[in-house]
Amino acid sequence: MKTPLVVIVGRPNVGKSTLFNRLTKTNTAIVDDVSGVTRDRNYGEVLWNGKTFKIMDTGGYVPESDNLFEIAIKEQVQIAIEEADAIIFLTDGRAGITPVDSEIAIMLRKSSKFSMLLVNKVDSEKHIDSKSDFYKFGLEHVADIAAINGRNLGDVLDNLVNNLDFPDESLDEDERLKIAVLGRPNVGKSSLTNALLGYDRSIVTNIPGTTRDSINSVLKYYGEEIILVDTAGLRKKARVKENIEFYSNVRTFKAIAESDVSIVLIDAQFGIEKQDKHIIDEAVRRRKGLVLAVNKWDLIEKDHKTAREFEQEIIYSMGSIDYVPIIFISALTKQRIYKVIDIAKTVQAARLTKVPTRELNDTMLGIIKKTPPPASPTGKEVKIKYLTQVGDKYPIFLLFANNSKFIPDSYRRFIEKQLRANFGFAGVPMTVSFRDK
Repeated sequence: MKTPLVVIVGRPNVGKSTLFNRLTKTNTAIVDDVSGVTRDRNYGEVLWNGKTFKIMDTGGYVPESDNLFEIAIKEQVQIAIEEADAIIFLTDGRAGITPVDSEIAIMLRKSSKFSMLLVNKVDSEKHIDSKSDFYKFGLEHVADIAAINGRNLGDVLDNLVNNLDFPDESLDEDERLKIAVLGRPNVGKSSLTNALLGYDRSIVTNIPGTTRDSINSVLKYYGEEIILVDTAGLRKKARVKENIEFYSNVRTFKAIAESDVSIVLIDAQFGIEKQDKHIIDEAVRRRKGLVLAVNKWDLIEKDHKTAREFEQEIIYSMGSIDYVPIIFISALTKQRIYKVIDIAKTVQAARLTKVPTRELNDTMLGIIKKTPPPASPTGKEVKIKYLTQVGDKYPIFLLFANNSKFIPDSYRRFIEKQLRANFGFAGVPMTVSFRDK
């Protein structure tokens, strides 16, 4: 069983981003009085009473044109109904009921998914009565809240957690390697999956956004079973362009969360773009293994740009994420497609690698002695005494020092580069943490 996904839906400017920030205890979603200001994907995790679930904010997924607002929002709700395990329907208690709210309520009432109608901006006694108007929607779970200060959110979370199905931790975990095939629309995700499997599991067209259903396939590779998570299937052409991207990102978010290694496809004709970086950043944030596969390499004139030149451009654009293996493939001609699986297996093995404590200290303490961290603001020397590796799913390195709070991020990056230079970890995001001895 997978970690539950909750999606926040509602018309613009009802406080979706504020609620998202409050629940995830972050400020990643931009909050403004202007509707539709959120333009980037907002995913996060919520921990409540020992239970963790994923949450997604649909803020920003509306077109510029006013006359398309209703269509866009209704599509987003339909996507949420199909994809999410539960839905938070957020309304504005001060503004009252609008026709768009009524349409959303009808869709939720017809669905079988658990949903909660939250009447937001009820932060004083004079607004309490506004909640009663929303009971006419006929939805079972209605609550008044104030996302800005967290009013009543504890009760909401209790109700939500009680109605979600969480993984049974007593069950044995599936040990098979799980690989997510990710990328922008029309980059060749389905073509790669079909080529690896040897048959057409996914429908392939040249129309961006034809992907609809996420299909998990079993690839038998030299006697080993590997799970391929392909964000693939058939999708009707969306009426609103922005929602193709929204749908793709719901799928991508879920696939990354449930995978071990993410294969991010880059279109050789366009190079690495902003949406590719969002996908890569999310995989790194969740500490998943990473492989970059440059697809459609057969369409590039080799005298126009060599693989080495292309690779250097990608590495430069990736900034600090310069440790990811890059391979040039063609899903159409099957050029080097099985090499992608070999690299993914190597990356997963590196994720699970444990460096012996003695070897780790023998190697790293000498490097640290030659290049120690800068002194504290008071001039006191900062000394790192000991290193150890922890973590079962991905590498976490703990360094024990005096005055560890004064060690800057630049030195953290230096330590990470030295760990990679001496012990590998290609394609493996890691955590380097300093603790007081």
